[in-house]
Amino acid sequence: MVIVAVVLFVLALAVGGVAVAGLIGKLPRNRWAGVRTPDTLRSEESFALANKVAGPTMAAAAGLLVIGGIAALTMNVAMGLGIALVAVVAALFTAGSGGAIGARAAAAMPEPSGCGNDCNCGHTDSATADQTPVAKAEASAKEAASECGESSCGACSLKGACLPAK
Repeated sequence: MVIVAVVLFVLALAVGGVAVAGLIGKLPRNRWAGVRTPDTLRSEESFALANKVAGPTMAAAAGLLVIGGIAALTMNVAMGLGIALVAVVAALFTAGSGGAIGARAAAAMPEPSGCGNDCNCGHTDSATADQTPVAKAEASAKEAASECGESSCGACSLKGACLPAK
């Protein structure tokens, strides 16, 4: 029973560490710990948000694992193993629920464009204020192409956002 308790305490320590790091925003984006879905891994901000949202349930899961470890140490074998097993299942459910909520929060974040934020692609100025909508669009595209260029915004040129309208 001591081995079961030690395993549960070590798991609680690991889950608790991930929970605290997620809550304070210090959990780096990685493939091993935290909420890992395509939406959470697309940017540092979405990973941090998802793990901040999931942090309280991860901490609760760690607490449940500690309770299971204490039960394994203090109760008779059958009762201790039963409570430890229930604690593990409850911890998995709790952590999974929080992870699902965190993943939904990350999915709700807008996708980073990589272009408009970095090089002003699509930027317009007051010189186009009196033009027709088509002329404005053409002027905007020409201005964006001159501002972005090939060297400063490769993502724009790949998406065609910096190319002048034809």
